[in-house]
Amino acid sequence: MTNTATQVESREASRGSLLSRLRSYLFFTPLIYLYTGVLGTLSLLSSLSDREGRIQHWFARTWARMILKTALVRVRVEGLDHVSPAQTAIYAANHLSALDIPVLYACLPVQFRIMAKKELFRYPFLGWHLKRSGQIPIDAGDAHASLRSLNHASESLRHGTPLVVFPEGGRSLTGQLQEFMGGAAYVAIRAQAPIVPIAIVGTDGALPMNSFHLLPGEVEMIIGQPIPTTGLRVRDMDRITIQLRQAIAEMYYSRSKTVLLPQTSGEAQPQPLLAPNSEFQRKEPT
Repeated sequence: MTNTATQVESREASRGSLLSRLRSYLFFTPLIYLYTGVLGTLSLLSSLSDREGRIQHWFARTWARMILKTALVRVRVEGLDHVSPAQTAIYAANHLSALDIPVLYACLPVQFRIMAKKELFRYPFLGWHLKRSGQIPIDAGDAHASLRSLNHASESLRHGTPLVVFPEGGRSLTGQLQEFMGGAAYVAIRAQAPIVPIAIVGTDGALPMNSFHLLPGEVEMIIGQPIPTTGLRVRDMDRITIQLRQAIAEMYYSRSKTVLLPQTSGEAQPQPLLAPNSEFQRKEPT
């Protein structure tokens, strides 16, 4: 077992009391599954007549708020003045916990679509909702399929649909900010739309990765200043990715009470855009 896995296992074993675990396993978790099944079914039925996805988004937001209230998780939001409903943008957030998605649905005051792992679309109810509500699957294992998905995402952005993306590509096991992939910057530049950085803090304390043990408490969602991409081209993708990560890192590490800013040598480099960058840099925006 690696040191990281040992630390995570030790942290999970020390979280809460036996009573807290029983409350989570016997009360919180069954209710969350119930909400997901009932509201997911209603969302699917509404999709038959809801071409714009407004009703489905309302169901998703209601689902998210019910989960947070049931789990006694309070969200403190800061920076809502950086969100303009009149301007289409891509919202990029760090990823710590399964609670991140309910936090975004409950607190981000725009109707958006999520760029999510293709694997999530295979789950009952959740996957059906994702497909019917127009969310965008990303296949990280297939460079050409991921490129098609990212180009589809940029077209959605151009036509006025805000997007949410987790540039790390998955949840952080340790709470440390991982390296960012270039997908968010690529989509934003192709659509000539701003990227709004979002730092989510504390959700891993309420519900760590690979755990069903929910702990009540307060989490934060801090929204930073939009990063403009007007006039940029795909070759600027790495620079924007680094700028985005720095913006989220500053907000995240300044607020986190459990994770310290790591000591690094040199500037963090962005990860490939789900495939070698050259595949994407050949596709300049029109």
